[in-house]
Amino acid sequence: MLILLMVIAVGIAGPWFAPHDPTKPYYEALLAEPSAEHLLGTDSIGRDVFSRLLHGTRVTLMVAVMAVSITFITGTFIGVTSAFVGGVVDSVLMRIMDILLAIPNIIMAMAIVAILGPSLTNAMIAVGIAGIPKYARLTRGSTLGVKSSGYVEASRAMGTSQARILLFQIMPNIMSTLLVYTTLQIGIAILDTAALSFIGLGAQPPTPEWGTMLSEGKEYITDAWWLATFPGLSISIVVFSVNILGDALRDILDPKSN
Repeated sequence: MLILLMVIAVGIAGPWFAPHDPTKPYYEALLAEPSAEHLLGTDSIGRDVFSRLLHGTRVTLMVAVMAVSITFITGTFIGVTSAFVGGVVDSVLMRIMDILLAIPNIIMAMAIVAILGPSLTNAMIAVGIAGIPKYARLTRGSTLGVKSSGYVEASRAMGTSQARILLFQIMPNIMSTLLVYTTLQIGIAILDTAALSFIGLGAQPPTPEWGTMLSEGKEYITDAWWLATFPGLSISIVVFSVNILGDALRDILDPKSN
């Protein structure tokens, strides 16, 4: 948790404390090793790796949060609508989700970016869309469980409107499950976005993004180990921290553990 808070703080304030311009090349210091002048060394055209890493933290976190927001809003709407309306609407929506679930997230994201064109924005949209089917399925299952509970049936018998039941009884009772999954989805979004950037479908140079930095560093892994090592470590640490937070939230919010 502390590590994640530190990463968020770096994402917010890090670029202001970056010692160098992340896109400015220093031709007199090409592939320079970590030193007092360049704390994490420089890349193949002399850009400061530490400064790029700080700026990349904000870029990576913003893209991940926006992608998960797309997944959360759209997936929740589809799942709740499917469970609450039922009938033909439920069957059609879930069959579409089943078809999309057969496609791995990263493959679907790659296909979407291939259609929209390589860019960080399109990668964000693609990762967000790719996560919708699982989220919709989860939301539908949670909604059906609450919908069939005794207190919801009692509310219906008392004449409570459908909208009020949805907003004040169903949504509050499924939010704990959705919150845990949303937290875990942030880690998945970071990995998928980095993967798209790594293969050239996400952020484009000279944008300081961790996946792009990892891709640029792979060609110099034996001669300039710092180029790929530090972006790779950053991705690993953040994803690990997010997953730990998700597990902690699950333990806290799981009614069976209370």
